[in-house]
Amino acid sequence: MASVTRTSMDQKLVMAKRCSHEGVVAGVKAAAVATVAAAVPTLASVRMLPWAKYNLNPTAQALIISTAAGLAFFVVADKTVLAQARKNSFKEA
Repeated sequence: MASVTRTSMDQKLVMAKRCSHEGVVAGVKAAAVATVAAAVPTLASVRMLPWAKYNLNPTAQALIISTAAGLAFFVVADKTVLAQARKNSFKEA
């Protein structure tokens, strides 16, 4: 009986690690896309718009870009992990 429970727990641990790894991979991909999507208009506006040129120093530009990347990472990673967990819970039922 104990070996059955141990095997079941090991399978759940492996499944949880795989879910979290898939979440991280999806999050990194989303962060890369968000970085480019935020960097292009931010850097273009600093070069073209007088207001942005005088008010957005390099620190503000980096903050805008990194905020978009961080937000994309956490949202996509969370959604991926939850979707995988939901899918795996239906497999067990």
